[in-house]
Amino acid sequence: MSDSRQFWSVRAGIVEGVSQNSTITSGVAALDDERRYQAAVSKDPRFDGVFFIAVTSTGIYCRPSCPAITPKRANMRFYRSAAAAQEAGFRACKRCRPDASPGSPEWNIRADMVGRAMRLIADGVVDRDGVEGLARRLGYEQRQVRRLVTAELGAGPLAIARAQRAQTARILTETTALPLSEIAFAAGFASIRQFNATIREVFAVTPTDLRRAGPGGRPPGSPRAWGGDPPPQAPLGLRLAYRAPIDGERMLGYLGARAIPGVEEVREGRYRRTTMLPNGPGILSLAPASGYVDCELQLEDLRDLTAAVQRCRRLLDLDADPEAVTGFLSVSGSDPVLGPLALANPGRRSPGHVDGSELALRAVLGQQVSVAAARRLGARLVAAYGKPLSRPDGPLTHVFPEAGTLAAADPAALPMPRSRALALTGLASALASGELVLDPGAERDRAEAVLLALPGIGPWTASYIRMRALSDPDAFLPSDVGVLDALARLGAVPPGTGPAARGRAARAAAALAENWRPWRSYAVHHLWAYLEEKDR
Repeated sequence: MSDSRQFWSVRAGIVEGVSQNSTITSGVAALDDERRYQAAVSKDPRFDGVFFIAVTSTGIYCRPSCPAITPKRANMRFYRSAAAAQEAGFRACKRCRPDASPGSPEWNIRADMVGRAMRLIADGVVDRDGVEGLARRLGYEQRQVRRLVTAELGAGPLAIARAQRAQTARILTETTALPLSEIAFAAGFASIRQFNATIREVFAVTPTDLRRAGPGGRPPGSPRAWGGDPPPQAPLGLRLAYRAPIDGERMLGYLGARAIPGVEEVREGRYRRTTMLPNGPGILSLAPASGYVDCELQLEDLRDLTAAVQRCRRLLDLDADPEAVTGFLSVSGSDPVLGPLALANPGRRSPGHVDGSELALRAVLGQQVSVAAARRLGARLVAAYGKPLSRPDGPLTHVFPEAGTLAAADPAALPMPRSRALALTGLASALASGELVLDPGAERDRAEAVLLALPGIGPWTASYIRMRALSDPDAFLPSDVGVLDALARLGAVPPGTGPAARGRAARAAAALAENWRPWRSYAVHHLWAYLEEKDR
């Protein structure tokens, strides 16, 4: 077995244990320093963001795929996070930019407190609410949160958030002409002095030097590219990293088929949408490219940059490890049904969403109707209850209605059957009151239990919400019409149209899907995509 194959086996096998609630395990934890060293020697990009390599002879830290000459083994130290390397006194490599690596796939997989904490920190919760707010969202004492996160990552929540702020500041410094004082506060720093000190410590340059060296750099005192102050909502252009391959075309088609007029559109290879961020509305524009996703953000408040980037990543499942998923579905969980689909489509992703509450409400709109009908219902709901943008951008005119607004709506006035209208307003009330939480740090099992207790929310809706709103890689929809039709065409379940036949097929599908744990969400997308191709 080759070294890279061994790495895949370690990751996939340990991840399966995590999905089955084993205590404290992760794919990264199973990688000892010798395997990490071999990953560095082979320049394996799949490990970028999974761990970081610090070099004692130079004082820098890198991603595993850094193109520089591999240092001596005795001079290498390995860290689980960029923050831990920074805490140990190492600065980021200017050549491979380890702080810009894709996120570790571990944090979407894990459902324990540390996994939930990492998802919330990535969304900017520590910057907005401090460690106290993070602990409150997790339901733990601050001391316990610090202890557990530090034990796993080698750095506490504040240090991890600080590393993230430094990355945000670098992006704004290099790609915009905003004054450095504005960048400091937009990135989440408490003072300009803290901003300057962090940039010097992490990147070994001053903010001014960082700007001068960036792709859009300019000498100090030179005029801005567009002259004067930047216009309101000036787009920020970013490149979002991912682990190859990626099936960008299918993902755009999937999102485009469900795009609600006024809120979303897919045109000329780009997905664009409005969203409500912690400090105001924004417009996201995403286009998969070779090696990265081209991202443009129009933000009413620049403090939302961190949250916007993370939500884009979650939407497109950019932190996934597609080789581990494909390898498991085609080898470890081999069967004649899914194996060929996985091998033929190694870049398949499981799209999430930018707003868990919005996705949940849209899931109710899609109950027992076609995708096209759900879009039409969504458009009517947006026109009646959505918040108009102060600066519309072409067909993007509204933000999807907030849960509180729909909770106060008269069910009789909603454009849908009364039973579904009551389900929608009941769900909206649970979201608005905080009874149901669908943020990145939500407890998935608890959220599903709350959903199933609400009137009009059944297993299909709860599992769909779990798969997309909570980015659960192991959700399955055994009663889904598309899943059953695809499996029937593949000869894996008995065909049938009556309730009894559908019930038998759903039970057979659920039993078959046990072979696909812990990647059943990806199996669902393979089956849906197979049906899409057959019905073209």
